[in-house]
Amino acid sequence: MKATGIVRRIDDLGRVVIPKEIRRTLKIREGDPLEIFTSNDGEVIFKKYSPMGEMIGFAGDFAAALSGGCSLAVAICDRDRCVAVGGGSKKDLLEKAVTPELEKITEDRRLFINQNGADIFALEGVNQKLCVAAPIIAAGDIVGCVVLLETESNTAATDTDIKLAEIAAQFLSARSE
Repeated sequence: MKATGIVRRIDDLGRVVIPKEIRRTLKIREGDPLEIFTSNDGEVIFKKYSPMGEMIGFAGDFAAALSGGCSLAVAICDRDRCVAVGGGSKKDLLEKAVTPELEKITEDRRLFINQNGADIFALEGVNQKLCVAAPIIAAGDIVGCVVLLETESNTAATDTDIKLAEIAAQFLSARSE
């Protein structure tokens, strides 16, 4: 655990403020759910909660199956990072942070299709263009995104790819609720 040197007092309602610098660094937004853990040493630990985190094993199998019918690489992301990969290099994609561009696309809550092949990238440090992004929305909240990325052999999404991404996002939305 890393010490920050920041001390906060609990107010009369039992609240404590998480400093802006920490919220910005960890990408904690207003309304984001946090899990609270305690240890035998008296520590209270806050951890960002991701509904997708509970489905990582399932999401991996799902991404692999989805990539079988898709001509592009498949990445399933929560709001912060890639949690599952199919049809692409797990080593290169898994656990990579989502780009600000993908965050903005996801926050629009609509299917995104990169029709003109613009240089839009989904994951930090990954040089594969974003082809399709389908947001995963559960109980009215954005919990992640199904992302289709270009491969060496294919740089454009087919109608089938687009439909598969939409269906995958709807299915994962239902599983996240």
